Amino acid sequence: MRKSKRERQELLQQTINRTPFITDEELAEQFNVSIQTIRLDRLELSIPELRERIKSVAEKSLEDEVKSLPLDEVIGEIIDLELDEQAISILEIKKEHVFSRNQIARGHHLFAQANSLAVAVINDDLALTATADIRFTRQVKQGERVVAKAKVVKLDKEKGRTIVNVNSYVAEEPVFSGEFVMYRSKQS
Repeated sequence: MRKSKRERQELLQQTINRTPFITDEELAEQFNVSIQTIRLDRLELSIPELRERIKSVAEKSLEDEVKSLPLDEVIGEIIDLELDEQAISILEIKKEHVFSRNQIARGHHLFAQANSLAVAVINDDLALTATADIRFTRQVKQGERVVAKAKVVKLDKEKGRTIVNVNSYVAEEPVFSGEFVMYRSKQS
């Protein structure tokens, strides 16, 4: 049974607030309506398109600057960063990231996104991965968007070590998790 326009728009607003990086295509499928209907609903609700939502989040949250590596060396696009606390990045899985025969993302791209985010969250000029315990929990396909979330869980400046947990998702479904023990210089 279809929802009324008002009910659909309320649910649309809630869904975008909960998962701001959801595409119009994913919303259309979720609400069983056309992409045009989703776009019209967004216009009526003054909800910007995906690229503008991403840009807006990035501008608000990138007040801290990545110290441990140049931004262009981070795999994915950092949209949120609080040094020595947490960070978020997005990676669009494109043709160059997948195996040609089955369009499944190569694992090293998911690892690289998570590892570079673990490096980027460190508030130090030097940050290197000492060890990593990782798990791939589902295949990622071409065209999917991977959102990686890093959280610093232990910071030991005396020993020059920081533990960073990174969890990656497609929509709200977990696809990768890892615990990274990061080496950092002891003076920061």
